[in-house]
Amino acid sequence: MAKGHFRVLPRRIAGVDVVEAATNHSFARHTHEQFGIGLIRAGAQTSLSGRGTVEAKAGDVITVNPGEVHDGAPIGDAGRSWRMLYFDPPLVASLIDDVSEGKRSDCEFSDPVIRNAGLAARFGTIFAAAAGAGGAGTGFRWEELAVTLFAEAMQLAPPNAPASAPKSVAAAVSLIDDDPLAPLSLADLARESGLSRFQLVRGFAKATGLTPHAYLVQRRIDVVRRLIAGGMPLAEAAAAGGFVDQSHMTRVFVRKYGFSPGAYAQAVK
Repeated sequence: MAKGHFRVLPRRIAGVDVVEAATNHSFARHTHEQFGIGLIRAGAQTSLSGRGTVEAKAGDVITVNPGEVHDGAPIGDAGRSWRMLYFDPPLVASLIDDVSEGKRSDCEFSDPVIRNAGLAARFGTIFAAAAGAGGAGTGFRWEELAVTLFAEAMQLAPPNAPASAPKSVAAAVSLIDDDPLAPLSLADLARESGLSRFQLVRGFAKATGLTPHAYLVQRRIDVVRRLIAGGMPLAEAAAAGGFVDQSHMTRVFVRKYGFSPGAYAQAVK
């Protein structure tokens, strides 16, 4: 794959997005609504995670949980390449429910970087199954691989309870979450929280890892991704997601995910 290239492959398994990349691109802080697990194939990167800043190199398995603020930058001039699978949370819940024999369905990846050659090899196998064209027995094989992979990668670790945000900041977060498309201003959020605008910006970033505006834009691009996955045309998704126009939506989408909304629409149709 050429350097600077991102590719989102056609969705073969319901609830699973398949992405591969080779790039020097540095990602700003962002989140995903899905669980992500992947493999660094060449080069190395440094990234923020829920466990602090970590480094991953070729052969390492990398993970991210829904809502986990992270970024990513290459180490050195050569860039890095990786393959990723993104799983919708209901699919993961069903897998973990099976692995735990019904005891839990709310697990998370416990480590953002896993150095385990066996797990890396198993990821390669499941990636090939997710990216393949299908055929007799594909569903059977996929379920077998998925259950085994998640049992090992998650190790049935219960989710760590995040530090509770102050009630003032939590009120501002809830105002965004309740309606990400509402025409909110910083003054609106400050009024809801009972803080000054400066206090809110500082407290919000400390509690969530994102500024209020960055959090709002992230929630709106989450809305857009779901609308595109549901088949809505790009221009309509941009308007429905609260963006000025399709170009604005595309810039934000690419900055966060590396590939265009058009490429995503082709993959999930």
